[in-house]
Amino acid sequence: MKAMILAAGKGERLRPLTLHTPKPLVPVAGVPLIEYHLRALAAAGVTEVVINHAWLGAQIEAYLGDGARFGLHIVYSPEGEPLETGGGILRALPLLGEQPFILVNGDIFTDYSFTNLALAQLGRPFLGLAHLVLLDNPAHNPQGDFTLLADGQLTNAEPGQPSLTYSGIAVLSPQLFADCQPGAFKLAPLLRRAMGQGLVSGERHAGSWIDVGSYERLAQAESLVASR
Repeated sequence: MKAMILAAGKGERLRPLTLHTPKPLVPVAGVPLIEYHLRALAAAGVTEVVINHAWLGAQIEAYLGDGARFGLHIVYSPEGEPLETGGGILRALPLLGEQPFILVNGDIFTDYSFTNLALAQLGRPFLGLAHLVLLDNPAHNPQGDFTLLADGQLTNAEPGQPSLTYSGIAVLSPQLFADCQPGAFKLAPLLRRAMGQGLVSGERHAGSWIDVGSYERLAQAESLVASR
């Protein structure tokens, strides 16, 4: 199974740190954020990774190279202008192939084991269009994103209903993008449309997870590393 790491964001809320350092290379306890993902993916048996980039992307390529030192083969999908999540994935699909792939937001920090996804999807047919990893709603997203039903299916979160937050980790089928045109667009509307067709499943992650989108959350990630 291949994986894609989304690494094209500018990291506006981490400025001035990200004025000269792309967000995926921001260090957490001395290790670039993206390196935690690469090592976890390799440990799960993933061997091929696609990374998209835009802001200071040359630095990402220079640091990671071809991925051999992580036991991976890395290829890049450069974007002149950020294409948002959906557009970035669509551009990278020729590199990802025709089979479902793991997707990871490059700006999160987590102890989630990608083995859960890699082994599950390699061991049985992937019948839907997406499988999302969810977690309890953090303070910065109290309303949540989706509702996880008893049968494992996902629906859009409605007011007054239990909800969870999308972690930025998923398995996606390329068929999710079958009707899309090149350009900038978001992933969420595609997921919600597929949910309406009963083609999106999910699971809840109860472990550590931080969206490293501010100096405060970067400090939280460093504290987590220090406590291990």
